[in-house]
Amino acid sequence: MKTVQIFLCALLLVIPACSKTTTRGKPANVDYYTCTMHPSVHSETPGKCPICGMDLVAVLKRQTSPSPSANDEDANAAREIVVPVERQQQIGVTYATVERLPLNHTLRAVGMVDADVQRHWTFVARVDGYVEKLFITSAGALVDKNAPLMSIYSPDLLTTARELVMLLRMRDEAKSKATLETPTRLIDAAKSRLRQWNVTDEQIAELEQKREPSQAMTLRSPFRGAVQELPAHQGVNVKVGDRLIDIVDLSVVWVWAEFYESELSMLQAGQRVTVSTNAYPNERFDGEVALINPFLDPAKRTAKVRVDIPNPDFKLRPGMYANVELGMKMGEGLTVPVGAIMPTGDRLIAFVDKGNGRIEPRLVQLGEKIGDRYEVKSGLSEGERVVASANFLIDAESQVQGALKTLTADPHAGHRP
Repeated sequence: MKTVQIFLCALLLVIPACSKTTTRGKPANVDYYTCTMHPSVHSETPGKCPICGMDLVAVLKRQTSPSPSANDEDANAAREIVVPVERQQQIGVTYATVERLPLNHTLRAVGMVDADVQRHWTFVARVDGYVEKLFITSAGALVDKNAPLMSIYSPDLLTTARELVMLLRMRDEAKSKATLETPTRLIDAAKSRLRQWNVTDEQIAELEQKREPSQAMTLRSPFRGAVQELPAHQGVNVKVGDRLIDIVDLSVVWVWAEFYESELSMLQAGQRVTVSTNAYPNERFDGEVALINPFLDPAKRTAKVRVDIPNPDFKLRPGMYANVELGMKMGEGLTVPVGAIMPTGDRLIAFVDKGNGRIEPRLVQLGEKIGDRYEVKSGLSEGERVVASANFLIDAESQVQGALKTLTADPHAGHRP
């Protein structure tokens, strides 16, 4: 019986001592201790992680309902995450400074060279006849303005030309105003028929001067260009409506480039564009945005943009691939690296370094993405130091989640200038 009494007394002495030790081991503002590598570990006292042996870190208590008199510094302290500096070095956390920089942005796209449809001419037979001679050998030939392309023999054309010569002689021999009126009217009608048959005003003027109708009509190029197609063959019979030859003026070409829908707000007609090609890697061709197609490709989510480019040397050729660059100066603004932003649903979070291993999460509002940086609209100030590798903070997931809950509860978070 005496032995039992001694054991109970010893037990009563041990229990208070254990209770005091536990209370001393955890400060009042610490909720529990955990391992940054194994957030599932919770301990009431500091020590080593039972899984990996690393030192446990303190998780501060969260203030779910701060008093109205609490200032911003107290609220920020409640949201802070504590990751020891040594641990940050181990997991590769890097930092960057919020800087005010020129917002120079370059949009890049790929495109294809195409001919200007307004500088394309198709010769179509407007009278029955025969291709008497081809002055060009094949498609792809370069021709100058007014260069002969082919000659066509047509009985109807020859008859009209002879009629015009006869009417001109009648007009010259007319003795009175009355006898002059009829041939003049018929001359105008004959000239009109010749023009409808692709006879140029210059050829009609030559016929008036020489008064010798040609056996064949010669088709001439309306501009300096290249032969795109040559369906006609020498000696073949042609009917009204048959295609004879296609000529393309390449002194100005189009480049159809594809831009993503997220870039369309930065595009407008008249912007200067630089184009390069693999064929001429050391040359740059200047052009301007002429048209932004309002219809998007539903699969690629891109819109085609037409760029007009002067091409006096015919170096840019239809079907050629092109690299398009559009540089824009957007003034100055606060910027932060892309890696410093952690998206969490509909919110964007940046982590501000407060020193001594303390990190404060901030809600931020961003503008355009410019290269490898974002424009900062609100939430950060110039000169602040932020974590540039925000995703590495997943190592402290338990602390991050608690801080984000506090951040959501604060209606003023993320609205700093």
